[in-house]
Amino acid sequence: MRTRTLRISVFWGMLLLNVPQIHAQQRHDYDFNDAHVHVTNNVQDGPSVREFLKMMGTKVGRAALFGIPLQQQWSYRVDGDRAPTYYLHSDAPLYYYSFTDAWIAMAYKSLPPDAQARFDPMITGFNPTDMYAVDHIRRVLRTFPGVFTGIGEFTIHKEYVSGKIPGEVASLQNPALDRILDFAAEAGLLVLIHSDIDVPFAKEGSEPAYFLQTRALFARHPKATIIWAHMGLGRTVRPPRDHIQLIEEMLRDPGLQHVNFDISWTEVAKYIVATPESLRRMTALMQRYPDRFLFGTDVAAPRDQSQYLGAFHEYEPLWKTLDAEASRKIRLENYERIFGEARNRVRAWERANAREP
Repeated sequence: MRTRTLRISVFWGMLLLNVPQIHAQQRHDYDFNDAHVHVTNNVQDGPSVREFLKMMGTKVGRAALFGIPLQQQWSYRVDGDRAPTYYLHSDAPLYYYSFTDAWIAMAYKSLPPDAQARFDPMITGFNPTDMYAVDHIRRVLRTFPGVFTGIGEFTIHKEYVSGKIPGEVASLQNPALDRILDFAAEAGLLVLIHSDIDVPFAKEGSEPAYFLQTRALFARHPKATIIWAHMGLGRTVRPPRDHIQLIEEMLRDPGLQHVNFDISWTEVAKYIVATPESLRRMTALMQRYPDRFLFGTDVAAPRDQSQYLGAFHEYEPLWKTLDAEASRKIRLENYERIFGEARNRVRAWERANAREP
């Protein structure tokens, strides 16, 4: 028994020598860190991790590294010879594609340590309606120790997507999802979750359909560090009445201090910078809570740096309106703190739960 324990300890010692060390303070001459980017599309195509690193260049310091866990089926009966590459380009279904986690891990491990230090890989290839999803996440951590920082972006309610996945529909009230967030808290995994605040094309003035369920889910898991993607908004999920007020209620709630918000996606940027008033209100909210927001591009399989940086430039009016300190936190420092702390917690869990390779 002592020999086996010694072998595991030696294994972890050697492993951790090769894990890139993330310093508390990152250089701040980058424009931003990217809390939300997909290096693949719905058919698992995209740039190589080295090509993506070149796109980051001197503009982007660190980035969450994940693909898209929902594969678009090419159904010849539906699409013939036209191969769809996007979920809106076909009536054929989507299905969960678990190999994405192995692909991300191997891409990350192919990089030298200085390049690895700029990425935070995320686990996405699980079905959030499945009580066995936790077993998949745990298995990925044990198969690829020293790699992953969190889980997500994974989807519960999403316009046009939820209805394309066969089988049980994901729900904020499913015990399988609670198991996932319980394990994320145990292992220290950061949680990046997409769940729309409302239904598409909601009636003007109606209460957002999923807000109370979302808030209740987050409140049930105070030990999990959570990022709510897009503040619950979408292409056809417009900001509901009093959206800013609803978000501020969550920000002020002592029981939701573990919840953060990303403002990724050009569609979200359009809502925020749409009018001087919308920009003023969002800026004021961020100034009051500058530690709770993160920027991300939400680009999928970017072709080149110009496309990749599009969302950042879309927010130019916001960057000009925020004061320097709030802007720096949202673009850079909140990422460093939240992802850095998660990475350290996951490495500690892996050491405590190591298995002999």
